[in-house]
Amino acid sequence: MARAIWSGVINFGLVTVPVGLFSAIEDHTIHFHQLQRGTADRVRNQRVNERTGKEVDYADIVKGYDTGGGHYITVEPEELADIAPGRSRSIDVSAFVDLADIDPIHFDRTYYLAPAKSEYERVYALLLQTLERTNRAGIALFVMRGRQYLTALRAQGRVLTLETLHFADEIRDPATELDHLPKKTSFKDRELAMAEQLVEAMAAPWRPDEYHDTYRERVEELLESKRQGREMVAADEAPEPTNVVDLMEALRRSVETAGARAGRSGTGKRKGQAAGTAKGRAGTTRPRGKKGTPAGAKSRPGTGDKGRKGGSAARKAEDLSALTKAELARRAADLDIPGRSRMTRDQLEDAVRDAGGTARARGGRKAS
Repeated sequence: MARAIWSGVINFGLVTVPVGLFSAIEDHTIHFHQLQRGTADRVRNQRVNERTGKEVDYADIVKGYDTGGGHYITVEPEELADIAPGRSRSIDVSAFVDLADIDPIHFDRTYYLAPAKSEYERVYALLLQTLERTNRAGIALFVMRGRQYLTALRAQGRVLTLETLHFADEIRDPATELDHLPKKTSFKDRELAMAEQLVEAMAAPWRPDEYHDTYRERVEELLESKRQGREMVAADEAPEPTNVVDLMEALRRSVETAGARAGRSGTGKRKGQAAGTAKGRAGTTRPRGKKGTPAGAKSRPGTGDKGRKGGSAARKAEDLSALTKAELARRAADLDIPGRSRMTRDQLEDAVRDAGGTARARGGRKAS
């Protein structure tokens, strides 16, 4: 069982609940040591006196506040502990606010609160159920590890959570921090309707289990590839910014792609209905290209008056175009294509297609 990282009491009105505080999240980041290149020698950080160059023991280090001109006010750790507010180890609720009124930008880190002993479970459960029924959060200040936190207590299923919040003066004003804030912009009804149609086509219920750290998986794949002496294929390049002139076309293609993905996933009924509703509001129809081909869709080569051989080649090309870069990289590795680790996805597709054609030709000659 996990051990509480803080223990104290929750006070609201004249009611007191002894609790323990537990971390609600864990870090799955892959951590690396620093090594000198070409060796297995660890590189370590040391506390060094910048004037003498000598290492300083941790016990001899005090805090210093820079007052300018090379002068400092020194403060001992014990002095900070002595002035820390809330030394009674309590979470004092000062108000209960509507949970929806707290802007998500204030939320920082989540902790679980549990009753300290079984005898306190009833009063703990009372606070839990009351917060759940009223959809409110208890706002409180408390001190942990020499720092004071603004917090929100809220109900989450069968447990109380404590959310540490950023103070108002810690949140930056975008108007003073950002170079390019969009000015008030007007759009045609058709443009807004198409954007709404895209949002509705991509609408889905919130299922956090469906999302995972793909970058960490790539790092693990890199480590495994290096362990086995294989090359790792670089990731796809970032997409180009959308040109304002092409905005409507980009929106149209996005809606079509979202609708196709929803259909393939088997969950597109609700999305399709929502997209159809938005399309009705927009008064638009599915854009068509030449000869009835949907705009943005690739025409299928090798059909119509083309021969059977052309159709077969086209199907092979279509199969390659549907592969991801990682799948193409594995195909390139099987074909022993040189320089594959530095290729873009399109270059990999061309190389795999050419190498595959060469291999088939060789096989045909050998068979004859």
